[in-house]
Amino acid sequence: MMRQESFNYLTALQQAPSPSGFEQPVQRVVRKRMKSCSDTISTDIHGNVICTLNPKGRPSVMLAGHCDQIGLMVNHIDDNGYIFVRNIGGIDTSVLPGTRVDILTPKGIVSGIIGRKPIHVLKPEERGKKLELHQLWVDIGVKDKKEALKRVGIGNPIVFRLGLEKLSDDIITSPGLDNKTGTFVVTEAMRLLAGKKLQCALHAVSTVQEEIGLRGAATACFGLDPKVGIAVDVTHATDYPDIDKRTHGDVKLGEGPVISIGANVNPPLCDLILSTAKKKKIPHQICAEPGATPTDANVLQITRAGVATALISIPNRYMHTQVEVVSLSDLENTARLIAETVARITPRTNFIPK
Repeated sequence: MMRQESFNYLTALQQAPSPSGFEQPVQRVVRKRMKSCSDTISTDIHGNVICTLNPKGRPSVMLAGHCDQIGLMVNHIDDNGYIFVRNIGGIDTSVLPGTRVDILTPKGIVSGIIGRKPIHVLKPEERGKKLELHQLWVDIGVKDKKEALKRVGIGNPIVFRLGLEKLSDDIITSPGLDNKTGTFVVTEAMRLLAGKKLQCALHAVSTVQEEIGLRGAATACFGLDPKVGIAVDVTHATDYPDIDKRTHGDVKLGEGPVISIGANVNPPLCDLILSTAKKKKIPHQICAEPGATPTDANVLQITRAGVATALISIPNRYMHTQVEVVSLSDLENTARLIAETVARITPRTNFIPK
């Protein structure tokens, strides 16, 4: 079972809002946690938090786990005080009606709910049609626009009501597991290595703005100029109804981290990860990725003259909803696999594909 200290850290991450472009609350949690596990901690101009061990080691290795989550943004307030929004990242509008949300303002959090016309008053031709974002609104319980503007402002970000809940001893649910679990894993991997003799320099980076274009990883990687990069993200579990394994592969919760194979992955680094998993008896799964992936691994690989890149993913059910689901043992095994792999990297490790 996950150590209570680690579970408390994971819970703190999940309770800290981090919509793309507004990640400061969750990054404060990261800095507090990693203060005793890092030789140095810095925050770059983009907002990436960079935790470093053995900075003079070689080669330089970057672990990237983005901390930002999808969300909404206040775009317009009508005369009756109802709030209309724009999306931050990939929002599925079909899951939004009836959702409890938190609006993040300079004065604190304002609670709201997402409303729409109830089914009773929908015209027959409206039923079953695709729901557009402009057909929804956020209700904060005010009487008019003037009262609403005293509480919220244009541009305030909005997130699903935060919190983590255990469904069983090993299974948790929470909004924003994509991808605060990535930040959790890369920093936990560094914690596992703290106090051990490393030959490489290790940078665990809580990257920002992945959900709107892999932006934080691009700038952090350019600044650090690593030789090796390992991205940690979530991937679609396929162990629930109506998912076609012929298209999406066979990925199960609780069966370990998912190691990607394909063009976005450096073959020698992938071999090192696979051999480490076998040597240390760490459960793992394989995912076919024939092209560029929509993850931080994409930009890591093509930064400067190129970076030896790998992608390790955490199985996730119901991605980009309020009820994402992952396995605690998968998180632990992903952190352990990365730590054991990094411990084997030396100045003599050759990442040139043969």
